Amino acid sequence: MSQPFRVAFIGVDHPHGAAWRESLLHLAGEVAITAIVPEFGGTLASLEETLAGTPRFASVAELVERGKDLFDGAVVCLPNDRVPSVLEQLAAAGKHILSEKPCAVNAAAARAALAKVQQAGIAFQTGYLWRYDEGAQRLKAMIAEGRFGKLISVEMTCVTSDANRRGPAHFLFDPQQSGGGYFNWLGCHYLDLLGYVTGQSVTAVTARTGIFGETPLGVEDGGSAIFDLSGGGLATFVGGYWLPRWAGEWRWALRGSQRWVHWDPNRAGTGGVLEIHGPQPQFHAMEEVFTLPPNKTPGYNGYRSRELIRDWVAVARGERQECRNTAASTLATLELLDAMYRSSAEGRRIAC
Repeated sequence: MSQPFRVAFIGVDHPHGAAWRESLLHLAGEVAITAIVPEFGGTLASLEETLAGTPRFASVAELVERGKDLFDGAVVCLPNDRVPSVLEQLAAAGKHILSEKPCAVNAAAARAALAKVQQAGIAFQTGYLWRYDEGAQRLKAMIAEGRFGKLISVEMTCVTSDANRRGPAHFLFDPQQSGGGYFNWLGCHYLDLLGYVTGQSVTAVTARTGIFGETPLGVEDGGSAIFDLSGGGLATFVGGYWLPRWAGEWRWALRGSQRWVHWDPNRAGTGGVLEIHGPQPQFHAMEEVFTLPPNKTPGYNGYRSRELIRDWVAVARGERQECRNTAASTLATLELLDAMYRSSAEGRRIAC
């Protein structure tokens, strides 16, 4: 059996930091956290006792200089504005990288760093977990197999708790650190997944982002967008921090000339449900209902983070060519975010 893949964890106090560490710790034997860089908030207050004795470094520069022999790859959980420089330092050191999304405040800030990542020939992975969801994989396969016929429309909804549940002073709501609000932090998951599942690119976008709730913020709390798809169809997205308690409305509807599907990825008591409607003559007939068992795997987003980490490690060890998330796909999602924000600011349709 091979030795555990050694990971340096950068950004202890990130909102998802504890969750990522839990996922890594549940892969004991496969992965080991062997170094820590606080690098965010200057505190180790949230560090579990299980890692209290792990070597720690005051900065990424110190980690690379003094601790380079302690780790094979790094998990990066930092505010968006601080990620590109860290990616460059790690790539220059030849270290494999798993970075929280979206990796920068915008595409311009990420472009040079992601190019250096590609040139370094390292395993690169981002935290777009939904590429590892079994329901998303089922949809992707159906589209690739032509079961939809022509894909005509995709409707995406992702609404969650309002900003007060997160704290309006959080760095997520600071435009200098985050680059944007809801779409740059949460909505980007669905923007990324749209291209991955459909196999199509966005050719134009019309968007409206802003503050629609009651909590004043320095960034958008949500909005909506219409996307022109390269296959001739369209997609729509409505999302925001708008619910008055911790909750979520997450759903997709995909319609093609031969079939349509309702996907409820978070249906209570399940790991997601796909209701597949075929060309049968009955008005309400369903061809198939695909129900996933509850996702009880420990860690951040359960089995999704587990498989994302395993994919990254496999690429780092030369067992696979590249992760499902790549530097190119990460940049493409940032470019789509930029187009959305520009469309909203200028009040017009933006070609992509």
